[in-house]
Amino acid sequence: MSKTILIVDDSESIREFLHFTLATDGYKVFVGTNGKDALKFFGAESEPIDLVITDLHMPEMDGIQLLQEIRKMDKFKHLPILFLTTESGIEQKMQAKKAGATGWIVKPITPDKLLAVLTKCLR
Repeated sequence: MSKTILIVDDSESIREFLHFTLATDGYKVFVGTNGKDALKFFGAESEPIDLVITDLHMPEMDGIQLLQEIRKMDKFKHLPILFLTTESGIEQKMQAKKAGATGWIVKPITPDKLLAVLTKCLR
């Protein structure tokens, strides 16, 4: 059974790159355009999600706020959540880690590196 990844990014080009890379490698992919939009994938009737890749800066609800909302749900307390962002500052990384982030990837990223990180996180 293939794993399901939720991509959350306000950049259409990033969403398309991630979707293509992941779907080509056999992952089932859901897409959200910001944190608020992504929360629809966490309802009682939603399909299971195995990992989330989110941007940090997005309109309506940023990645940290999304992470905090996901971690409030018992069912998703241990869900791997990765940040994929241009930010590399230690302050943002520490804020994400404190909120429960699994990892931090700085853009740009190659398909091979992305898939290697996902393999490690989904073991």
